[in-house]
Amino acid sequence: MLFQIFDAFKPRLHDSNSKVTQVALEAMHKMVPLLKDNLSPVINMVIPAIVDNNLNSKNPGIYAAATNVIQALCQHLDTSLLLQPFCTKAQFLSGKAKQDLTEKLA
Repeated sequence: MLFQIFDAFKPRLHDSNSKVTQVALEAMHKMVPLLKDNLSPVINMVIPAIVDNNLNSKNPGIYAAATNVIQALCQHLDTSLLLQPFCTKAQFLSGKAKQDLTEKLA
């Protein structure tokens, strides 16, 4: 069931309409504390959708929403669940996104 929900939700995290993306990120920020470690089955799908484009966005609202989601993940999930997906993404990112994710890893 969780996979079906996030399969439908994930495209909104990198929608071509920036307002849709920002609202999706803000919704994700609200979901993380509620779902906590129950997100573990979909975390490898969700993190790339949150990080790709959004952490390097020139839109301040999208960038802020993406960093808020990353922060919420770090606060509410077992950090061992985040280590592998964060490392994988940090290897292939550049700019501010690489710096932000590397700081979270440290």
